[in-house]
Amino acid sequence: MNNLTRRDLCVALSAFAAMGGLVAEGQSNASPETQSSTDAAAPVLAHSEIFAFDKLPVHASANGGASRAVIQGRLATGEFVEVHETALPPGQMPHQPHRHTHSEFLMIREGRLEVTSDGKTGIVEPGGIIFTASGVLHGLKNVGDVMANYFVVAIGVQKAIT
Repeated sequence: MNNLTRRDLCVALSAFAAMGGLVAEGQSNASPETQSSTDAAAPVLAHSEIFAFDKLPVHASANGGASRAVIQGRLATGEFVEVHETALPPGQMPHQPHRHTHSEFLMIREGRLEVTSDGKTGIVEPGGIIFTASGVLHGLKNVGDVMANYFVVAIGVQKAIT
């Protein structure tokens, strides 16, 4: 039985890394027919990264809240992802109920949100997580008396359903 040397292991790991890069490059050249216009040119997210909250760009919302973009792009495995944080004032909705082709998770950091999804309504508080499947009509409203803060992790083709 052959013994694997440290040199053999390094060569094998380098080969696997190169193969992974080729897979990511091939996926970044996928045909536009399989992607929406918003994610067709998205970068491949092939490197690990840390995002300090105080360094995220802040965009003021018309309703008095704000959002912080975290990351947007395609994973090396092909899925499109987008992550942002939203600050929603009491009594406000981020937008009207809607549907889209991607699925998303909302992770509640602060506040009290009323969530309507697929005809059902519930309350979500800090530590709670909401999952919205592709194509489901959903909306939310801050029903608390403090700013609601939550992170959104969207996965899949970014396209509204009309």
